[in-house]
Amino acid sequence: MVEAARTALVTGASRGIGREIALGLARAGLDVALLARDATRLEAVATEVRAEGVTAVVLTADVTDPAAVHAAVGQAEETLGSIDLLVNNAGALESEHPLWEADPDEWWSVFETNVRAPFLFSRYTVPGMIARGGGRIVDLASGASSHEMRGGSSAYNASKTALVRMGANLHDDGFAHGIRVFELAPGVVKTDMSTGMTLHADRTEWTPVERVTDVVGAIAAGELDACSGWFLRVTHDTPESLRERAAQVAAEGSRRTARRLRVLPAGSDDPLTDALTKR
Repeated sequence: MVEAARTALVTGASRGIGREIALGLARAGLDVALLARDATRLEAVATEVRAEGVTAVVLTADVTDPAAVHAAVGQAEETLGSIDLLVNNAGALESEHPLWEADPDEWWSVFETNVRAPFLFSRYTVPGMIARGGGRIVDLASGASSHEMRGGSSAYNASKTALVRMGANLHDDGFAHGIRVFELAPGVVKTDMSTGMTLHADRTEWTPVERVTDVVGAIAAGELDACSGWFLRVTHDTPESLRERAAQVAAEGSRRTARRLRVLPAGSDDPLTDALTKR
């Protein structure tokens, strides 16, 4: 059994969902390493974290630079003693154009932030977790991880899908070593990113960010380890509903394909139905 987290590293922690996750973890008693590009904003969040009576570490780094990420992870581990929970929250969205009009450099930079960065943080954090008996990783996924988007944003759509596939792979390889991985879609929280999207231009109802922090807090406490490897979406999932769902999946013996990406069959008589959905 993996112990409850005592420390955490949150990327993209200077504002939005990352800030709220960091504060929620601090309220739960975790020491938190805060990472983003804006040191001034991070210092303000760190002040709020420390007001909860815990330790805050401020880290600035280019999240796509291996050397910078390696150094930041090392500094967090040295200061906090460990990284028990990694929250890969930093993300990017390109300007909205159909693929044939997209800027190639901008398109690829979204992949760098949304896929390369979580890979790097996981790559340099997981060895320490394994050495200490295990740890947990939360990737901030999206509805774009499981469904096609319209109206542009092909890089965001593709990168968030890749993130979920990468997390499932890490779960498969790391579970026996105590690594628990969760792909968490936060719904449509009112942030600078979401309000700038044409898709949400007329939206009046938003997902309360507390739904996100509740699930992340339950993950940190070890309450949802049975859901490792799953795609979670807080618009429908709560800690309570996930515990119930995990128990049902275990009773049915269907854990292998629970909440995993699959290609849908082309009709009920598609000869590839079992191969596509039951592997």
